[in-house]
Amino acid sequence: MPHPRVVPLLLLSTWLLAAPTMAASDPHDALIHRVQAFLYEQAEADEVMIEVNPPSAHLPPCESPEPFLARPDAPVAGRISVGVRCGEDGRQVRYLQAEVGVISSYPVAAVDIAPGTVLTQDHLEQRHGNLAELPRQTVRDASSLLGHQARRSIRAGSPLQAQFFQARALVERGQTVAVEAGGASFRAVREGEAMEPGALGATIRVRFGQREIIQARVIGEGRLAVDL
Repeated sequence: MPHPRVVPLLLLSTWLLAAPTMAASDPHDALIHRVQAFLYEQAEADEVMIEVNPPSAHLPPCESPEPFLARPDAPVAGRISVGVRCGEDGRQVRYLQAEVGVISSYPVAAVDIAPGTVLTQDHLEQRHGNLAELPRQTVRDASSLLGHQARRSIRAGSPLQAQFFQARALVERGQTVAVEAGGASFRAVREGEAMEPGALGATIRVRFGQREIIQARVIGEGRLAVDL
């Protein structure tokens, strides 16, 4: 019959064997928590699910971790790489992989959109879902696309991507245009011929007569301005 003291000793032995493994992961907990908090701030969404892959157990602890996005221009969703500067001088840099699930709203086509269609608010509706499951170039705020023309057919329910649209030309090549110039105390308007098409804000060449050519900025339908 086993002695009653054996069970506590076995439990103690098991705990002692497990202790080094537990301690080995502890130094990286602060780093992982810091990266998680950083990604939560960057995601800017209604709901965020974050999983950070721990660094190699052979690496020393990261003192004073300062995370940054390895690709600042990329959306914070899906599988991403996060850089971390370690130490007071930040000279040591290591990279961690993370999976970010961002649950938020995004615009989709409310109806089928034909090529050449000028996008309006009536063409849009909002959906709610995981942004990580959408194409990388999906637009979350469609306000910048309003007034643009569709380059291709877009089916109802499809997420919007910037490359699907182009700025609508307000001036066509060969069109007679009004070119405005002015200052604090005067304003002048001349008629010229556009030598190339242009969307709002574009700078194009305009010809006056046979020889005079200037550059002007598109400000409206058939209207350009010269900045003095």
